[in-house]
Amino acid sequence: MTSIRTIIFTGALLAAAAPGLLAPAAAQSADMSFFLTSTGPGNGGNLGGLAGADQHCQTLAQAAGAGAKTWRAYLSAQAADGQPAVNARDRIGKGPWQNAKGVVVAKDVTELHGANNLSKQTALSEKGEVINGRGDTPNRHDVLTGSQADGTAFAAGDDRTCRNWTSATHGAAMVGHSDRIGLRDDEPSKSWNNSHPSRGPDGGCSQADLKSTGGDGLLYCFAAN
Repeated sequence: MTSIRTIIFTGALLAAAAPGLLAPAAAQSADMSFFLTSTGPGNGGNLGGLAGADQHCQTLAQAAGAGAKTWRAYLSAQAADGQPAVNARDRIGKGPWQNAKGVVVAKDVTELHGANNLSKQTALSEKGEVINGRGDTPNRHDVLTGSQADGTAFAAGDDRTCRNWTSATHGAAMVGHSDRIGLRDDEPSKSWNNSHPSRGPDGGCSQADLKSTGGDGLLYCFAAN
């Protein structure tokens, strides 16, 4: 019969080993420089502007053990009210970027907007989890970007940024498909950052509208340093 002393000794060994077992996961989180948010801010296209979106990325990264970096949301802003346009590609640093599992998704800005390694299996959350895509319930593959395929902002005119990320009612937001799958076998359906504008009965920028077309107000976050 196993003695009480043996059980206590075995438990002590496991407890001592636990920090070592957890260390690799913690190190991976610290090295993470890209993720797809596990949750959105929850107010549709109103993210509190670019600053509010960046803060959302920073908060999630902090909780995942990667808060020492400066995080930026991959979002463009259109020229409006005397302010110039902002290009998503200019906000996110130079790369390379890797996910929570250590897989490099792009080595630089050029590769990110070309032959990158983004897919459902690599566009992981800050927790290292796969985000639901087309065919899953619920589908959450629509990611807010407000960007053209090359990562630049749309010209002033048709709203593609929910009024520069301040509106949860009127306007629309350009989204990409994180799983690179859509309703058709064409480039927009396969685009990670430029698939289609949001739409819906509330105007296109409410949380309900984003969910109705397969989204949840999620963001791509990149470490800019």
